[in-house]
Amino acid sequence: MKELTNKVAIVTGSSKGIGAEVAKKLALAGAKVIVNYAGSFADAENVVNMIKEQGGEATAIQADVSKSEDVKTLFDKAMEYYGHIDILVNNAGIMMTKLIKDTTDEDFERQFSINVKGVFNTLREAANRLAENGCIINFSTSVNRMMLPGYGTYTATKSAVEQLTKVFSREIGRGINVNSVSPGPTATALFLNGKSEETIDRLASLNPFGRIGQPEDIADTIVFLASDKAKWINAQNIGINGGMA
Repeated sequence: MKELTNKVAIVTGSSKGIGAEVAKKLALAGAKVIVNYAGSFADAENVVNMIKEQGGEATAIQADVSKSEDVKTLFDKAMEYYGHIDILVNNAGIMMTKLIKDTTDEDFERQFSINVKGVFNTLREAANRLAENGCIINFSTSVNRMMLPGYGTYTATKSAVEQLTKVFSREIGRGINVNSVSPGPTATALFLNGKSEETIDRLASLNPFGRIGQPEDIADTIVFLASDKAKWINAQNIGINGGMA
């Protein structure tokens, strides 16, 4: 039997990039997956179709995680489709790189609204609606371990996510473990867009493997953390960066 058979997983922001790979890997491990998207139904449906082609089960549900009513609807529909929710992966997020002095009120508010309030909204719903012995995995970033100019507001949001993770792990109980992961540079279309080969090579040189991560590197760790094998891991932040930081 696959390690996640009979489990139901919500993966926020999973219509593309790392989230899409996480959704596919969870499905391969046996989970039924809610592919959450904010705007692009076509991308989400594409992920659902790929999962079904591999013999898995998935459903696309639209929700803007920064809106509490959308998140409530997301959980309502997931319960309607599958009857229970066992795994919550908070992948949805945005990154804007600007020096603090150049960051506008709108830049600041948008990043905190999605990256922090989005996680807060899903945790609040999960408090009473995630099944016993479930698990929650929140996305932080390895940039938190560095001091890179231009990433001040972004790392502030992810530091908040790490603290929400730790405190919530002590609050929720019911056998539910709560962790966060901190990916390093990862080869997604969003990350690679606009970067020169020189920039990518420089980032790759920051770890001893001499490459940047692949989405499956991140997704494999998520599958492990979602399984019963990781049940004694709780309130931790796990770097997935090849040793970059």
